Amino acid sequence: MLKEFKVFALRGNVLDLAVGIIIGGGFGKIVSSFVSDILMPPVGLLLGQVNFADLYLVLRGSVPAGTPLSQTVEIPGVVTLNYGIFINNIIDFLIVAFSVFVLIKAINQMRLGKPEAPTTKKCPQCVTEIPFAAKRCPHCTSHIG
Repeated sequence: MLKEFKVFALRGNVLDLAVGIIIGGGFGKIVSSFVSDILMPPVGLLLGQVNFADLYLVLRGSVPAGTPLSQTVEIPGVVTLNYGIFINNIIDFLIVAFSVFVLIKAINQMRLGKPEAPTTKKCPQCVTEIPFAAKRCPHCTSHIG
């Protein structure tokens, strides 16, 4: 059983997956920090001194106006709906998804390279595939310009 586990763990796909998960976790932390520490403060200033992390709706109990979300936890019996944190998480996700899209697109372009030049074309008369350099169609014998 130990030998089978060793073969499984050292298989290329498993190692690639492990590396991807570790790098993805670190990348997620970087994006979260970018959104909460760099992107959202200027957005909050543009929208009138709004800190998205402190946006919430009181569902039960009472909270003095302007109380930060971190202090509502200390008030007994208060239940809040923290939609500001949800907004931050949506922005995090969109940035991560876009970054992964751009990365995959770049990798595919590097892997595939330039598209090959076409080697065949269609005869305008009979629509048969013929070699690109052909001057006459071998099927219908029409001249091709």
